[in-house]
Amino acid sequence: MKVGLLGAGGIAGVMARTIAGMEDVENYAVASRDLRKAEAFAAKFGVQKAYGSYEEMLSDPQVDLVYIAVPHSHHHQWTLAALNAGKHVLCEKAFAANTKQAEEMLALAEEKKLLLTEAIWTRYMPSRKIIDEIIASGKIGEVTTVASNLGYKIDMNERLMKPELAGGCLLDLTVYTLNFSSMILGDDIQRIEASMVPTQTGVDGQDTVMLEYSNGKMASMFTTMFALTDRRGLICGDKGFITVQNINNPEKITVYAPDRERYSVLEEIVVPKQITGYEYEVLSCKKAIEEGKIECEEMPHAETLTIMRQMDAIRKQFGIVYPFE
Repeated sequence: MKVGLLGAGGIAGVMARTIAGMEDVENYAVASRDLRKAEAFAAKFGVQKAYGSYEEMLSDPQVDLVYIAVPHSHHHQWTLAALNAGKHVLCEKAFAANTKQAEEMLALAEEKKLLLTEAIWTRYMPSRKIIDEIIASGKIGEVTTVASNLGYKIDMNERLMKPELAGGCLLDLTVYTLNFSSMILGDDIQRIEASMVPTQTGVDGQDTVMLEYSNGKMASMFTTMFALTDRRGLICGDKGFITVQNINNPEKITVYAPDRERYSVLEEIVVPKQITGYEYEVLSCKKAIEEGKIECEEMPHAETLTIMRQMDAIRKQFGIVYPFE
């Protein structure tokens, strides 16, 4: 499978490094609006072809899968362009800037009968199945509460600070905590309460979100661009709890059970070694394309839309409207 990287920034570099370590997947092409940047990227990561425009790469008949690695504000435009060029698409998270854009992207994929999926890597990782199996085993009983946090000192990143690029915490970090809660508790949410602290540019710099489910379960989360946090996930059941070390790329999963008035470690699982963690979404795309499917089972279209609707509802509470909306 020949992959074309649309964008030559940092996240595209991680993907290129990932593909370089995989079998049956090729770093075939990279496109940037600056040919010199594309050529430097190609030389660094061993990509076969460099293009000085996105349109040129999309017209290359050899490209099988396009990886969209541009700012959130441009996911919609270039996903539609790739699909109209007859390409399968793996689009970075957050999938789009809003639900309306996401619906248009998915509708075109269905019309063209092409694969389109969201690169929310935690959905594809082995850690998801590990956590699911622990919960299904009954070791911690019935799950009642989920808590998670994710924070990095990234408020100096120009892209994240610009409203016109759909910057802010929500689409970059809170999307992970929402997906973490969704993978465990589902999406039957009856109430969302959210608040944020804005940056000087008006985007959300740190968020707090509470989800109340119709069955009485709850999820709480906080995210920040102002500081590094422990990035921990906590899954609480009536017989014990699970901690996840780094919800953004789980490293270790620990199961605790009650021992009189204290808790003791029941099980500790170190997640399998990986190239970067991106390989799982690429392999899922390859499998789906080979099977003639237009969505990946790990992140179906309906789930992408559900998370987008949650983020729209949260942003409405924040009072943030992107300039292009």
